[in-house]
Amino acid sequence: MTSFANRLLAEVQKAPGLSDRELTDRLLGKGTHPSRVNQEARLFEGRGQLFRRARMDGRIGNFPTDGECEAISTASRPTIKSTPEGLSEDELKDHIAKWLEGRGWNVKVAWGNARGVDIEASRQDSRWIIEVKGLGSRQPMRVNYFIAILGETQQRMNDPNAKYTIAFPDVPQFRNLWARLPELAKRRTTIGALFVSPDGAVNEEA
Repeated sequence: MTSFANRLLAEVQKAPGLSDRELTDRLLGKGTHPSRVNQEARLFEGRGQLFRRARMDGRIGNFPTDGECEAISTASRPTIKSTPEGLSEDELKDHIAKWLEGRGWNVKVAWGNARGVDIEASRQDSRWIIEVKGLGSRQPMRVNYFIAILGETQQRMNDPNAKYTIAFPDVPQFRNLWARLPELAKRRTTIGALFVSPDGAVNEEA
């Protein structure tokens, strides 16, 4: 008899992107609590057999980590609204996600106003948490963005083995704010920074 775990993995491979609720409805029947699917899916994710990330509707979908993974991840991105500067939060997330995927990471993105970690990437036993802020319209707003993202990132630091990074548009003001952050603070928090250009270039700073 095929185990429930194998049935779950087969369903994810057959229909990539289904949420825990949708998988539960298919495998266990409507009205069943999705906790069993959630538990099994997280185990599969930990073993690198699937990855979980936000879909266009904000729900977490389950995707296979086979050869179709790259195509699925790219196709499921929402339509990104372009801005004149090319440096909105979702535009930055899109550039970073492509940059990570090109380096072999499985990437989950919280698009738009979806709750949760902005970008969570996994590769073998490594985990990378990235919080992102867009350009904003005024200089004082950018200072507030910088302070807020440092606090948000520290509040998420519950995994001693994960890498934590904040990401900004590659403009002088954000570069200067990062340069002015004391080296002691950077070392003790272990937080790094990514700076993203409108053309998609991503530069990592320790």
